[in-house]
Formats: sequence, structure tokens, C-alpha cells
Amino acid sequence: MKLSNIQQYSVVTANYWAFTLTDGALRLLVVGHFHELGYTTLQIALLFLFYEFFGIITNLYGGWIGARYGLRLTLWIGTILQIIALFMLIPVKEDWPVIFSVAYVMVAQAVSGIAKDLNKMSAKSAVKTVVPETNDGNDTGQKQLFKWVAILTGSKNALKGVGFFLGGLLYKLFGFNNAVGIMGFGLCLAFLLTLILPGEIGKMKTKPAFNDLFSKSNAINILSAARFFLFGARDVWFVVALPVFLDMAFGWDYMEIGLFLGAWVIGYGIVQASAPAIRKIWGQKESPDRKAIQFWSAVLMVIPSLIGVALWRESSPSIAIILGLTIFGFVFAMNSSTHSYMILAYSDNEKVSLNVGFYYMANAAGRLVGTLLSGLLFMIGRNPSIGLQYCLYFSSLLIFLSWISSLKLPSIKQSLSAP
Repeated sequence: MKLSNIQQYSVVTANYWAFTLTDGALRLLVVGHFHELGYTTLQIALLFLFYEFFGIITNLYGGWIGARYGLRLTLWIGTILQIIALFMLIPVKEDWPVIFSVAYVMVAQAVSGIAKDLNKMSAKSAVKTVVPETNDGNDTGQKQLFKWVAILTGSKNALKGVGFFLGGLLYKLFGFNNAVGIMGFGLCLAFLLTLILPGEIGKMKTKPAFNDLFSKSNAINILSAARFFLFGARDVWFVVALPVFLDMAFGWDYMEIGLFLGAWVIGYGIVQASAPAIRKIWGQKESPDRKAIQFWSAVLMVIPSLIGVALWRESSPSIAIILGLTIFGFVFAMNSSTHSYMILAYSDNEKVSLNVGFYYMANAAGRLVGTLLSGLLFMIGRNPSIGLQYCLYFSSLLIFLSWISSLKLPSIKQSLSAP
């Protein structure tokens, strides 16, 4: 059975959605389980060290593999590795020595990190195969591309939010070990759907050389730098510091934390998916360009500092966190949606997986730095409120660096016309 481009994209996206549920759930399960066992925030951050580090390597080489051998292969490998990572965590016991437990979970998270970025690179590269390239001088193709990217990225993040809630629910009902086993078996079913994909999806007509791993496009290099700082700024307070703060300062259990963070990520995903419609409401009928990234980055950089000041003044910390997160999520979603569109707009169909792989390598590097700083800064603060403030102020600094980077971006037309 020959699948159309839209059918191929639908299969890839369905698998990506199933994968995303397990990825969001697993993150909350690991943070919640090991915090309740008494691990420090730095030790918890170290559990994600290999997850993010191998994500950097995977994005770099995964794009090359996808361009050379097709996106079906990278999707298969990514899904199978996530299943293995989940099953690896089933035997984890509370009475294991801390050093052995941290090392073992780091290895399992390394496998999960490889899986996540292979799967994400495959899904986001597949979007480019749906939208035909147009050379008629109008903006129709770019608008369509922005729409499809927004739908994929937004739906993924909404489902990741559901995954946070799912992780909290499974943890409360079945415990850590049974929860990861249930998710592993569920993902096995999703993998079966991908067996109908054709092998040529995403392949380059000419085999890319090994030195094609690194982007030769000035636009993509600058956008990747901006992405590095942007996602470091999010994870420096969201990954470890925030859930631990909610537990220590507000006394929430991980079911409540999962519900709260899940609702935030779902809302964040809805805004991402709605970004084209939101731009239309504001009278922005053309597809976004560099100025959109610059605008949203400038607005975003002040928000974490304002939340930090509110915590410092001890004026209703619950309102500061909830309201601040809501505003941060909206602005970040608009910025991130534009970023995800721009990397594809800067790329041609032939090299899309190479460029997406390089770009998300920078994304994973930013997440790695943000995650480590999240655990370290929170621990240095000693007090939960002070620790979170440190993370928030550093977040604003990283967003400032992302904004500075974005000022050097060329327009899409300039980039595509450059040799």
C-alpha cells in the first residue's frame, strides 16, 4: 500500500504523540520518585545529564542518518530505544545504594534521550515533506508550512502536558516500577503503526557526506544559538527547581504537581498550535520572520525576573507562580512556535533533516545546561524561595542572550537567496 505524503505525516505524528505521552510522564516520575527518596536537587539533575547530553549527539548524527537512510529508520530506532529505556527502569529499587542507583538511572535516561531526539527529529522533518516548495513569489507555501509546524509542535506539547498528569496519576496508583512498565507496553502498540511507512521518506537523492553534519548556513547557525539560550532559560527553573519548590513550599504531592504542570504544558501547547490564528487576530497576515522572534524574546526576558521579585517581596507566592507561569507560557509558546517554523523555512527539502538535527542539537545543549543549573542554583539557595529566585534571574539572563543572538538573523528571503 502506497501512502500519500499526508498519510505518511499522519503516521509519524501519531507515533510521536504516543512517544510524547511517555516522555512527559517519565520526567515527572523520575523527579517525584527520587525527590521522595531524599535525593538532592543536584543529584536529581544529574539523573537527566545523560538524557540531555546524548540528545546533543543524537540530533547531530540523527539528522545525517535520516537524510542518508530515511526518516522511517530513525523513527523505528527512537521508538524501540524508548521502550527499552522504560523496561530498564522496572527493576529499580528503593534500597539500592545512591551511587549505583544514580548511575543506573543515568544510563536508562541516556537511552531515553537518544530515543526522544531521534523521534522528534523524524516527526519535525516529516512536516517539510507535506508542504510542497513554491516559487511563485507569494507567501502561500510559507503560511501553510507555519500552520503545519504550529499544529505538530503545539499538539506535541499539549500531549506532553497530559503526560505530566499521566505520570503523576500512574505514580500514585501503581508506584514507580509498575508505571514505567505500563508505559513501555503501551508504546509497543504505537510502534506497530509505523511498520507501514515507506523507506524513502526523508531520504536525500544524493547521500550526504559526513562533513555535512554541521550547518553551513549562517541563518541556521544564528537561529540555533538563539534556541540554545531560549531553552536553557526555560529548563533552568522548570525542570527540577519548580516541581521541588511546589513540593517543599506549598506541600503539594506529585499527583497535584503533575496536574498543575500538565495543565500548564497543555495550555502552552494550545497557544503554539494557535499561533497562526493569534497572529491573524493581531492583524499579522503574513508568515512570521526574524522580527517576530526578536519581539517575543524581548518581551519574554523580563517575565522571570518579575516572578523572582514577587517571590523576594513574599507577596502571594502562589499567585506569583501561577500568574507568572501563565504569562511566561503564552509568550514562550509564541516564540517557540516561530522558532520551529523558521528552521524549516530556512531549509530546503533536500537538507531538512540535516538542518533540523543540527538545530535541535543546540536545543538539547541548552536543555542540558538549563537542567544542571536548575539543580545547582536551587541547591545553592538552600531556602526553596531563594533557590527558585536564583533560577528565575538566571533565566532572564539566558533569554537576553537569546534576544541578542536573534538580532543577527537574516530574513527568510535573504537566507534562501544566499549561496
